[in-house]
Amino acid sequence: MTTAKTFNTKYMVELALMIAVILLMAFTPLGYIRTPGLAITLLTIPVTVGAVILGPAGGAVCGLAFGLTSFYQCFGMSAFSTMLLTINPVGTFITTVVPRVLEGWLSGLIFEALYRSVKTRKISYYVVSLACPLLNTLLFMSSLVIFFYHTDYIQGLASSLGAGNAVTFVAAFVGLQGVIEAVICFLAGSVITRTLHGILNKV
Repeated sequence: MTTAKTFNTKYMVELALMIAVILLMAFTPLGYIRTPGLAITLLTIPVTVGAVILGPAGGAVCGLAFGLTSFYQCFGMSAFSTMLLTINPVGTFITTVVPRVLEGWLSGLIFEALYRSVKTRKISYYVVSLACPLLNTLLFMSSLVIFFYHTDYIQGLASSLGAGNAVTFVAAFVGLQGVIEAVICFLAGSVITRTLHGILNKV
């Protein structure tokens, strides 16, 4: 009973700390690198860490925190997100929140599957640190296309980018920013997850 209680308390403290980190990053310059197009988000790093040290459920909760802060930006903090909110509030909520919950959950599942095997344990940190930002981009853009691609606003953006279909629009819209985001989150996430996971396993 004592061990279970200690574990639950430790788990909740770690989860609360990860959410606090996400909130801190979301509302300070630490969380985003602003660009003329999509902002490069670094919030997938704490989501990855949460998925590794807290499992799929913890990753999903961290993703939810990320998603809710992203939805909050629709209220005047991001011109792009604010425009989406005026077009389709429900679609905007789903686009900003649901993909982030899924990315945290799926990252946790990926890590658990790889870490379980001795053969893939060493690369599990690297794979999940790359998977999380890639899932973020893939799921977010998929939802954006589903809910907004045929709107005048997105069609205008697609036209300005010279994109004739949804696939070329996603490639042009994400572009170099998506690559930079993935590389930064991969490098930082790999180091942080491996270090923290090793330390916490010894505690």
